[in-house]
Amino acid sequence: MSRATRLVVVLLLNLGLVTALVVAGLAAHSLAVLAAGADYLADAAAIGVSLLAVWLAGRPPTAARPNGYPAATTIAALVNAGWLLVLNVLIAAAAIQRLAAGSRQVDGLPVLIVSGIAAMVMLAGALILRGDPGDDDGAGDLNVRAVLLDTAADTAAAAGVAGSGAIIFGTGGWYWLDPVTALAIAIVVGFLAQKLVREITARLRPAGGRSGGGGSSGCLP
Repeated sequence: MSRATRLVVVLLLNLGLVTALVVAGLAAHSLAVLAAGADYLADAAAIGVSLLAVWLAGRPPTAARPNGYPAATTIAALVNAGWLLVLNVLIAAAAIQRLAAGSRQVDGLPVLIVSGIAAMVMLAGALILRGDPGDDDGAGDLNVRAVLLDTAADTAAAAGVAGSGAIIFGTGGWYWLDPVTALAIAIVVGFLAQKLVREITARLRPAGGRSGGGGSSGCLP
């Protein structure tokens, strides 16, 4: 399966889950489920950027771009990892605000069911992406790694939300667990995202330095 095909499959999985998560989150009053739905929607946009980058990287050289677009997938990875970082900062802020204002009632059963299904679907997506062989220079691999990180984070997040839903359903209370789960996931994923951003910027920095020596920078226009 080609890299583009893998990304398209994961894109379709994300789009298929967005509506279900948003509807279930609103019905159950669950911030964690709504955050997952927003994350999947953002993932879909990020995968679209990745597909564009893969297409650009595969274009043949031209007179204006004799080296093609070798940095396209790396820049897409930076966009995706950066967006993931920003999104999780917003989720953390929303969780803290809900904790400060007092947790509202959350219906645990729909949270458990929908998030459990989402976790299984995203696990399948992560396994599909994990099989990507990467490019020889590793640039394409960084792009897929950014999407893989997002997908793996979605899997862990959905599993965590399902667990919190099970506890809320079983106890008939503990509503504070919903924003706490959202906050914990945002912190962990945000930490991993900033590490990936640092790795990508380190990869791009020497490329920028070489571009001053007369070669093409290979960056997106």
